[in-house]
Amino acid sequence: MVPYDLMIVGPATRDRNTDYTGAEEYIVGGAVTYCTPAAMAAGARVFAAVKANGADRDVLDAFHVDRGDMVLLPSAATTLMSNKYFTPDRERRQCGCQAQSDPVTLEEIPDVPCRLYHLAGLLYGDFPNSLIEGLHDRGMVSADAQGFLRHNEGGELRFHDWADKMRYLPYMDFFKTDAAEAEILTGLTDRAAAAKQLYAWGAKEVMVSHNSEIMVYDGSQVHTCPIKARNLTGRTGRGDTTFGSYLAMRMLGADVAQALLYATACVSLKMETPGPFRGTRADVEDYIRQFYA
Repeated sequence: MVPYDLMIVGPATRDRNTDYTGAEEYIVGGAVTYCTPAAMAAGARVFAAVKANGADRDVLDAFHVDRGDMVLLPSAATTLMSNKYFTPDRERRQCGCQAQSDPVTLEEIPDVPCRLYHLAGLLYGDFPNSLIEGLHDRGMVSADAQGFLRHNEGGELRFHDWADKMRYLPYMDFFKTDAAEAEILTGLTDRAAAAKQLYAWGAKEVMVSHNSEIMVYDGSQVHTCPIKARNLTGRTGRGDTTFGSYLAMRMLGADVAQALLYATACVSLKMETPGPFRGTRADVEDYIRQFYA
């Protein structure tokens, strides 16, 4: 069997989003929901392992993935999130969590050949340490820092440093944070310095996202690429779209600079339309020719 380029693992969510005008929408969310289509659009062979309660099997419809390339991992609950946005650009928001899915266990991960396992988490507790260790034995591992820093405390979300970062950062072939998470992890406000510190602690390739640009440090050079979205109506899912497309391009053989350009253009285009990315690689390449020449 031809191996998958990457398996994206994490909880899907039921989200209630309230914009700055008070208008509400109910959508299927979660990092896995935004990472998967972005990675597929780049041309990667992707398997989605989605954590949710069996009664919410309809969340799989949001992925537009062949059912042979995905699985619903059992959980007593589906993660329920609320997001209240205070500004039109959705940069300022208040998040809450009314329910959290069970941790993903190694035994649940399908036994299919895969080169990279991406932990697309939302909350601390989504991924136990034993899962990181087990997947590391199977192939490459990547993760979003959010799944290790954001804690559900009685329905309110609080960020705390990752207690086990020194042990498990060396397991990470790719590791993503946003600027605020990078500061929590390292104590450094300078994004490049924070990326270099995370690399020094063991992560082999570090991405730091910001509303103005995406940055990657690979141990030898700090690469940056500006975001050029013409509007921000699709701001939700920015980091997950960026990292999903970046990982796909790296697995397809692109170098860091090429993958970063593609991923930044992909998320710039995605942010102009609400929801997960529904374009094609050709759409992204056309966007690059238009705005990144």
